[in-house]
Amino acid sequence: MPPKKPDSKSGKTPAKKPTSSGGGKAKKKKWSKGKVRDKLNNLVLFDKGTYDKLYKEVPSYKLITPSVVSERLKIRGSLARFALKELEQKGLIRLVVQHSSQMIYTRMTKAEEEKEEKE
Repeated sequence: MPPKKPDSKSGKTPAKKPTSSGGGKAKKKKWSKGKVRDKLNNLVLFDKGTYDKLYKEVPSYKLITPSVVSERLKIRGSLARFALKELEQKGLIRLVVQHSSQMIYTRMTKAEEEKEEKE
């Protein structure tokens, strides 16, 4: 018996039954819990290592703000503010702008040091 030929009247292959993916209950949407930030465990007081790092590294930064110092040395912002005031009094850094509570400092250059010594 020869193989059956497709029906020439419809011109298409016979339709298949749809799979059982439709219908039924849809899964309930799961809501994300949101992003969880890690708690910063910054120092409240200086320890010996951090205090040495403050005097060694901070005067070489080009832009010095309390937030930069706080982030790099892992200290509180209030501690960073007091530390920068101390560095300024000792002549290691120079105040550029103070607006409200945001202070911006920069490192001392040799030209500025010579200028201060003449005064």
